[in-house]
Amino acid sequence: MSQALADRELAAVIGLEVHVQLETDTKIFCNCSTDADDDEEPNSRTCPVCLGLPGALPVLNEGAVESAVKIGKALDADIPEETTFHRKNYFYPDLPKGFQLTQYDAPICADGELEVRVEGERNTISIRRAHLEEDPGSIQHQGGNIDTADYTLVNYNRAGTPLMEIVTRPDFRSPAETRAFLAKLEEVLEYLGVFDATRDGSLRVDANISLVPADEVGEDGAIDEDVLGEANRTEVKNISSHKGAEQALAYEVTRQKNAVKRGREVEQETRHWDENRGVTVSMRSKEAEKDYRYFREADLPPLQVADWKERIPIPELPDARRERFGEEYGLSEEAASKLTSRKSVADLYEELAAEFDPDLVATWVADNLLGELNYRDMEIADVTDRLDEIEHLIRLVAEDELTAKNAEEVVLRRMLDEGESPDEIIEAEDLGKASGGEVEQAVVEAIEENPDAVADYESGDDGALNFLVGQVMSKTGGSADPGQVNELLRTELES
Repeated sequence: MSQALADRELAAVIGLEVHVQLETDTKIFCNCSTDADDDEEPNSRTCPVCLGLPGALPVLNEGAVESAVKIGKALDADIPEETTFHRKNYFYPDLPKGFQLTQYDAPICADGELEVRVEGERNTISIRRAHLEEDPGSIQHQGGNIDTADYTLVNYNRAGTPLMEIVTRPDFRSPAETRAFLAKLEEVLEYLGVFDATRDGSLRVDANISLVPADEVGEDGAIDEDVLGEANRTEVKNISSHKGAEQALAYEVTRQKNAVKRGREVEQETRHWDENRGVTVSMRSKEAEKDYRYFREADLPPLQVADWKERIPIPELPDARRERFGEEYGLSEEAASKLTSRKSVADLYEELAAEFDPDLVATWVADNLLGELNYRDMEIADVTDRLDEIEHLIRLVAEDELTAKNAEEVVLRRMLDEGESPDEIIEAEDLGKASGGEVEQAVVEAIEENPDAVADYESGDDGALNFLVGQVMSKTGGSADPGQVNELLRTELES
């Protein structure tokens, strides 16, 4: 590494390889189930095909191909007239056959794109290819991590699970961009119904990172291929989350820049992301493509599914739904974004907005419900069997039978924490809406009991009115409408 280069400002160039587990009932080349039980025995969900025993032949899962086509449509990718499978040869304990069935020079999807928003700016990330392959088994280090374990076990239950590997071009210039991309990609996959983020290991990321002179990066982020070719590329493996990707790449950018400043060469290698320690660890030298000795899989005929792109429908995707929510329901960009972050949330909103005021429903779903779920590390999927109760709660607020404050701060929270129904909580806490006479009496009492606050209000202190509102709410057990109380107080004080 020359001192001249060490003295130049450097920019990060990042590309991602995202491995997505497809939601199918069985593995990609055999009939073994993909449903993992918490108490299942190691190596029990296997057969001669996924273990690679002699004479066993693969049969391609049609559902995996349909999922791949849906992903291709969502990424606006090309699907060629013919796509083929190859053997990727390498020796590692989690690969029972000594090779992985994948796709090489004829992937099922190529030349797509995905638009993401980073710090208010829209960036288009190019997708070089997306191809089908089988998952290896899982390696379990016992008594430590990859460096310190006493010994290592291999479980082949996961071997043969269908994966879609989505490979981007090196279009990322910061770790934050990768996190935004992964979040957007997961959002799209969830809408397509081909992916379940709750599955362990359902999304895994390998990141390739190089450093180039910052003055070689164009204003549009473009970099000459010759410049990229001269830069040593480091691959970081074992990234399993959006946050983990940002952290791993931030660490790796800093590590490489520090190495260059000290006049050292950045080695072309594969590194392991140790999430517990927050560091990357060298694993091995980086393999070149030729090291895998790809050759055609003779036991699987070529696929001809280009016409499936027209035949297989996909749902309205997040960006389109977000835009429609703004136009159809008059929602702010922020509210529409929250409500379309998950298809299940968007479906719930539209179902309720058809019956109640869309703004009221937006507040309840985007702010109240999602806010309380997030606080408890819960998802909308955790309350799908209680959506009728949530609808009932919103109805009580919409029909002015329960204050929004009590509905959110008492009823909803107890529903989530203790599993009680809205009516049980309302009856136990006596939260029925106070009658007009009760509220008016409470207003008179609050004024009589707090002459200092009345004097402060009359001298122009609006904060005194808020104090009096609080007194009335206390007297009515929170069952009065704050807006009505405010209006009654003003009328009484100014009469």
